[in-house]
Amino acid sequence: MIPPPYPGALRSTTARGAMIAALALALPVAGLAQESAPEPPAVPYTAEVTAADSDALAALGNAVAQTVTLRERAPTDAFGLIGRVRADLPRLQDALRAEGYWGGSVAATIAGRSPDDPALPALLQSATDPVPVVLTLTPGPLYRIGRVTVTADPPADAPAVQAAAAESGLAEGDPARTAAVSGAEGAMTEALRRSGHPTPSIDGREIWVDHDRRTMDIAWRIAPGPVATFARPSVTGEVRTNAGLLERTAARQIEGREYSPATLERGRRALVALGVFDSVRAEPATELAPGNRLPVTFHVSERPLRAIGGTISWETNYGLGISAFWEHRNLFGGAERLRLEAEATRLTETDAPDATYRAFATLTVPEILGYDARLIARVGAVREFLDAYDREAVVASALAEHSLSPRLAVQAGPTFETGRIGRDGVLDPYSLLGVVGGVRWDGTTSLLNPTSGQRASITATPYWSMQDGATFTRLLATGSTYFDVSGDGGSVLALRAAVGSVVGASFDQIILDKRFYAGGGGSVRGYTYQSIGPRDAQNRPLGGASLLEFSAEWRQRISGPWGAVAFVDGGSVSEDMMPGSGTMRIGVGGGIRYNTAIGPIRVDIGMPLNPQTGDAAYALYVGIGQAF
Repeated sequence: MIPPPYPGALRSTTARGAMIAALALALPVAGLAQESAPEPPAVPYTAEVTAADSDALAALGNAVAQTVTLRERAPTDAFGLIGRVRADLPRLQDALRAEGYWGGSVAATIAGRSPDDPALPALLQSATDPVPVVLTLTPGPLYRIGRVTVTADPPADAPAVQAAAAESGLAEGDPARTAAVSGAEGAMTEALRRSGHPTPSIDGREIWVDHDRRTMDIAWRIAPGPVATFARPSVTGEVRTNAGLLERTAARQIEGREYSPATLERGRRALVALGVFDSVRAEPATELAPGNRLPVTFHVSERPLRAIGGTISWETNYGLGISAFWEHRNLFGGAERLRLEAEATRLTETDAPDATYRAFATLTVPEILGYDARLIARVGAVREFLDAYDREAVVASALAEHSLSPRLAVQAGPTFETGRIGRDGVLDPYSLLGVVGGVRWDGTTSLLNPTSGQRASITATPYWSMQDGATFTRLLATGSTYFDVSGDGGSVLALRAAVGSVVGASFDQIILDKRFYAGGGGSVRGYTYQSIGPRDAQNRPLGGASLLEFSAEWRQRISGPWGAVAFVDGGSVSEDMMPGSGTMRIGVGGGIRYNTAIGPIRVDIGMPLNPQTGDAAYALYVGIGQAF
């Protein structure tokens, strides 16, 4: 509701913008002479801005006044100093108005005299000691926002404009600061953009400052412009990448959709997700095309074609682990990504022949025959010597993944592995054919160091044994959520849970590596890797047909890049297919974090609260990235 007019006539005050004033520089032209006249000597001086009962205003004044800021780096003579002080008076007046003190005043003295004193130049020219310059701010009462009126141009757009005005953040009684006025304009135009108007404009603005009521009244006239949809986008800046692919990728996210900054950002992120660009910038056109369609150009800058990297980890139970990768980011010019990676673990706690080795090649293709689904083809070899089993195998899969939204994706495809698996050096041949089906949600703020949001995934993989025709299905659901308790990422509560079950076969029919295991750095800290659950007569883990895990972790930033965590983990593995039917093992501990550009370096110490026979008293974990 618009309040009734205030009594009395408004007196209009024209104010320059905050901290903006014109400084006229007089450039005297010397007469033609054979020799230039000597320059007048610089006047040494001290300078400060004071404000009664307001250290904040005094600090603002000292930052604004050129008499203060130029004192050391730009010495000046007597007339220059007087001109500098005079130019600061309107500049400081604007600073007061910018903070809402529209009735304030500014005064200055140079050597205790007014800048207009005719005897001042001679006094300054003869000065040998620094001359004191004092600029005094008298703010007076703080003025408040009075009546705020927002009208639409044309009037038919009044509903959209009034909805945007409700998000201005400006209300009657707020301090009458110029930044609040400009901020309100930005908030209203941004609200109109979010509601589908890409070309809003401020067609009129009238401001009245009433010194009797000590208020500022504001009237805006806003033209929201038409509601628009995105035209087919264009992409520029590509060198090696197929232009048609880029146009299709961006068009899938925005073409034909109603304009909004969020939709535009989805188009930009889709191009970033291809992994071939250092930067992607979206530039909407300033005018609409016929049919109220908004053209958009994405400007891209390509990354280097190749990259290498690696990680190092360490665990008390198994010692050193290292991994390395080589990646080609644009193999055939269609943003195809080839990644070759190798990993070796248990390098220091066992003899090298008993270490675990893995090597994989992964090809990611962003489109499958022009369809909006990416192909992830993976093939590799593993050689594992673990307490639970020994395995030598070749593994291959080809998964198609389709994004239903920026956060939700589904995937499906075949998987195959063949090799030998067993215990005590007796390895039996096996071959498994499976079909992976899954759905994944990621609404977190970061992959390696999330501070808020949720993650969840569900996968179901039916397997068929090519040796004996046995079938079973492995089901696994995981989820985590993050609460930014402090609001700035400094204090985060992280929770995780996992539930799994193998159905359709007895426990003995489940291939050893397809059973569930718990314990270790990414599971229940404090326990040896895969150690939780049923064990054989030699106290070695057997795995289980079901899994239940949970974790709760408090992440606290300490100072700069340093942080600390405290955690409690729990896990249960059972031969029964019902999750939670086994004994729950609990581990507690803490750790430190050092944040880097690629994620936090993690050092954790965990202790088992109810260990099984042979479990260590503690376990130490070192790696990159949060535990979950």
